[in-house]
Amino acid sequence: MSMSLRAARSVFSLFFFVARKARKTRVFFLISVLPVVVALVVQASRIFSPGTEAGGPAIFSNVIMGFNLQFLILVLSLFYGTSICSEELEGKTLTYLTTRPVSKSAIIAGKYAAFAVSLAVMIAANVIISFVILNVDQGFDSAGALAMIKGLGVLILGLLAYMAFFAMVGTFLKKSILFGLFFSFGWENVVQYFPGSTQKFTIMHYLKSLLPVGSAGGGRFAFLTFRLEPSPPVAAIVTLLFLTALFLGAACLIFSRKEYIFED
Repeated sequence: MSMSLRAARSVFSLFFFVARKARKTRVFFLISVLPVVVALVVQASRIFSPGTEAGGPAIFSNVIMGFNLQFLILVLSLFYGTSICSEELEGKTLTYLTTRPVSKSAIIAGKYAAFAVSLAVMIAANVIISFVILNVDQGFDSAGALAMIKGLGVLILGLLAYMAFFAMVGTFLKKSILFGLFFSFGWENVVQYFPGSTQKFTIMHYLKSLLPVGSAGGGRFAFLTFRLEPSPPVAAIVTLLFLTALFLGAACLIFSRKEYIFED
């Protein structure tokens, strides 16, 4: 076990550096800045149009969090999760990695951890900066700050679960991006609004069940929790952690057992 952990840590160190320098990271960083731009525009409208009704807490809870929860973490998880395996096959670097004293499961676990940390920092930066901008003129009440922290925790849990799922998909499905787009913006963004227990067959249901609905601010997260029939918070957390472990374990197992054939 200690050897596997050391191997995964070595892979983590390598790909954490690679992820920060990658071209796609720069592209997704620019996309992740959009909530900050929205926050700046809202604040500018308050300064130049004092009568404008644009509540900071409501904008943060429904616009900033909505963008991050229902778009950004899905896109980041999809493109980084599927690339854990696919980029080694497309770049024909899998042979190089497997000739090293590193198990295939350590490659998956190490790359997953490296990408997860990089993306978590990216998401945390836009959430925290947006929150500060939107609340700088209204003070930072403890209820609002706590809601922001809880919301950020939900995003990180979502990132871990979705990326583990897409890492698994990427180990056995050639058209993983196409499938991921259908899953993310078809299944996850439609079934979550179905009544009854059907919505529990989405990861998004358990993420939204953790949003601090009913906290100070009245309409906080009202848009995100539309038609939600929430699961108990403890059950939601356990389910998300279980799914993350299950998908990541399956990705490691499939990647370790499958023989990949390089295409010219």
